[in-house]
Amino acid sequence: MEFKTPLLLWVGVVTGVLWALDYWKLFHRARLYLPSSGASTPWWKSGLRVLLFVAGAIGWAYLSYALMQPRKPQKFSPSNIEVNDIVLCIDVSRSMLAEDIRPNRLEVAKERIRDFVRLRPTDRISIVIFSEKVFTLLPLTTDPSLVDKVLSEISIGYLGSGTNIGDGLALSVARAVNSETKNKVVVLLTDGVANVGTMTPLQAAEEAKKFGIKVYTIGLGTDGDAKIPVGQGAFGTQYQLIPGGSIDYKVLREISQMTGGKFYPAKSNEALKEILDDIQKLEKTEIKVNQQIIYDEQYYSYLLLGVSLLLAAELLRRLLLKDVV
Repeated sequence: MEFKTPLLLWVGVVTGVLWALDYWKLFHRARLYLPSSGASTPWWKSGLRVLLFVAGAIGWAYLSYALMQPRKPQKFSPSNIEVNDIVLCIDVSRSMLAEDIRPNRLEVAKERIRDFVRLRPTDRISIVIFSEKVFTLLPLTTDPSLVDKVLSEISIGYLGSGTNIGDGLALSVARAVNSETKNKVVVLLTDGVANVGTMTPLQAAEEAKKFGIKVYTIGLGTDGDAKIPVGQGAFGTQYQLIPGGSIDYKVLREISQMTGGKFYPAKSNEALKEILDDIQKLEKTEIKVNQQIIYDEQYYSYLLLGVSLLLAAELLRRLLLKDVV
C-alpha cells in the first residue's frame, strides 16, 4: 500500500477535531435560556448522542484516510523506448578557464551540452571529467534535469593539474561498454595535449574501436593566445597568458578516424552545435524498460463509508436529538 497525498491526512484530522468540538458544543455560549421543566434527559437520548458521535468520528477517520489517496500497485507493464548511450568526456584542466571564448571555454561547453541534453530526453547520458585524475561524475541516466544539475556543478581544480586524455577516454569507454544499445557514443572535449596518465589517447581509442564505440572529438579553443585568470591584484584581476594552437588536433583527429566518429575544431561557442546535430542522426536502439502504470485505487470505498457515516450521524442528530447548529 502507498499513499499519493499523505500530508492531506492532517486536513482530515484537524477538520474532525473541529467537528467534535461543535458536536459537544464546547466553547459555545448560550444565547437563549429557557426555564427548566424539571424533567431529566431520557437515557436513550444520552446513549444515542454518544453512539452518533462514535459513528461521526469513524466517518471522519475514513474521510481522513481517503484524503491520503491510498492505492496498491497491481502490475508493471514493459515499455519500449529508443535510445543512444552518450558519454560526455569533458576536460576540466585549468586551461579551460581561458577567456578566448566568452565567458570561458568551460562555461561555453557546459551551456552547449545543457541545450543538447534538453532536446534528447530519451537518450542515456553519462558524464566523465578529467584533468590529472579522472572521475565519473554521472553514470548513464535518462533524467535531463539531473544531467543539468550535474553540469552546473562542474568546476576547475579538484582533479589536480595536467591533461589526462587517455585515462579519461578509457573510463568513458568502460562506462559505455556494458550497454545493451547498438549506438554507443563518446563525445571527448578538450583544449590541450595529453601530458599525464597510464594510457595514451590512441590506446584508449583502440579500446573504443574494439567495442564498436564511436568517439567524436572536439578541440575547444582559438588559434590565438588566450588569458587565464589567476587571482586578484592591486589593479584588478590578474591573468596568465597561454599560447594559441596548443590543442593536439592530430591525435584528436586520429581518435575519431579510428573509431568511426568525427573531429571538430571548436573555435567559437557555435562550433558544438555541428557535432550535436550529427549525433541526432544516429540510428537509435530500442530497449525495454519497466514502467509501473496500473494502480488499484483504494480511496473510493473509504470515502463512501466516511461520507455515509457522517451524513447519517448528522441527520439523526437533528431529527432525533433536535440539535440546533
